[in-house]
Amino acid sequence: MSWATASAPARAAPALPYFRTGASGELRELFVEALSLLLDRAPGGDAFVELWRNYDCDVHCADVYETLVHFLCRVIFSQPAQPADKGRVALSGLQLVALDQDLAGTPRPAANAVTPRPAAGLVAAFDVVASSLDEVEAMLRLLTQRAAFLTQGGPVPQRDPKLPPADSGLLGPVVAPDSQTITLGLGTSFFQARPELAALQPARLQRMTRFPNDALDAEWCHGDIALQFCANLQDSNIHALRDIVKSMSQYLVLRWMIEGSVPPVPPGPDGSTPSARNFLGFRDGSANPDSTDAAAMARIVWTHAADEPAWTHGGSYQAVRIIRNLVERWDRTPLREQERIFGRVKDSGAPLDGGPGASEHDLPDYAADPLGERTRLDSHIRLANPRTPDSQRNLMLRRPFNYTRGALPNGQLDQGLIFISWQADLEQGFIAVQNRLNGEPLEEYIKPIGGGYFFAPPGVAGPGDYLGSGLIKAARQAGARPAKASIDMDGA
Repeated sequence: MSWATASAPARAAPALPYFRTGASGELRELFVEALSLLLDRAPGGDAFVELWRNYDCDVHCADVYETLVHFLCRVIFSQPAQPADKGRVALSGLQLVALDQDLAGTPRPAANAVTPRPAAGLVAAFDVVASSLDEVEAMLRLLTQRAAFLTQGGPVPQRDPKLPPADSGLLGPVVAPDSQTITLGLGTSFFQARPELAALQPARLQRMTRFPNDALDAEWCHGDIALQFCANLQDSNIHALRDIVKSMSQYLVLRWMIEGSVPPVPPGPDGSTPSARNFLGFRDGSANPDSTDAAAMARIVWTHAADEPAWTHGGSYQAVRIIRNLVERWDRTPLREQERIFGRVKDSGAPLDGGPGASEHDLPDYAADPLGERTRLDSHIRLANPRTPDSQRNLMLRRPFNYTRGALPNGQLDQGLIFISWQADLEQGFIAVQNRLNGEPLEEYIKPIGGGYFFAPPGVAGPGDYLGSGLIKAARQAGARPAKASIDMDGA
């Protein structure tokens, strides 16, 4: 599903805490052995002494993990073990890229769905021009390679000035990780356009269809694949997108893209962090499941059903909806009506049936309000989550971003929400909730205009693996011809 380094807050020196504070003895031993190989190849130099001193004496040093891993990536495994066979492109960096991920503590399941949400997001949908299974595999390997570099960072290779530069240069000569994550999603058309893959389509994946309040624009819908980029700064996402567009032009054609952001919210006096506000001024995400609860995520987010193809287990279904907010109309609506539409106090996010001092984390008591005298029966929060035993199967993990795209020709602001949800079952998750919301009073102020449904495959398992490898292996086992070539993993 995704390739990501450990998340970190925005700072001058990116923090990668997993290895520094939580590495096992085995990993530390592996690291020391790899460092010794590096010293043997390039003996001498004060830099190596300093790196060793920092690592050995202060495991909390902000730079040592990043510096050592990238040194190892570039030096130890920068050359193939043997010359490439004729007609076959050499693999030379994948093993260490995978080592970097292992040291960073990146889990096997699709990590991006549950990692903390950085401040900036970008969703881009592509049409895939790769036709044969060999080409699809090459595309996925190359995507994995590019995602590994973009999420881990490092110096940009220098080329002959007579040639196009290796990088756009948006982030300078050294790419900083900036908590960058990249998540791959596969649409129905990705499978249906390829006979070798059609029978392996995730059982619950479907093409997004129109709901009653939708005004879907075909130019902003669907796609063979979708890539979700998240980072602390939007420049990092733009840099990553341009890298993918340039590096993968033989496989991908950009269909649509949209940028969004979520304001950072400091913790409250009690230590809890309030949800960020959407462009309607209400807190968005108050009743989200706890993404740190592994048992809840296994039940709500990760695919595991017996009728799903085996390669999908550990992945997740993604719903993306571009929802325009009619902000001018909303800003002319009385506050009391706004709160009754949502079912929450605008300032605090607390449910309307909460008393003085209530917070957004307090649970509404619908049983004590059967007629909807305090929280309307058609309020957004009551329809979205009735909090009944039956509605518990409809839970999903929401990760939205606010977007703004200037002004429309009629002089109105083009602002809204990039709604993103993750669930193990689209019908039981997003679709069921949206069907309950059909006809809600909030529809007067919002208009969905685009998006799509995608399936995010499990993450990379280890050395030699790549995003979507389970799908390709399943297709080959079903009778497709073997691959002719692998992908050159050298360089950036």
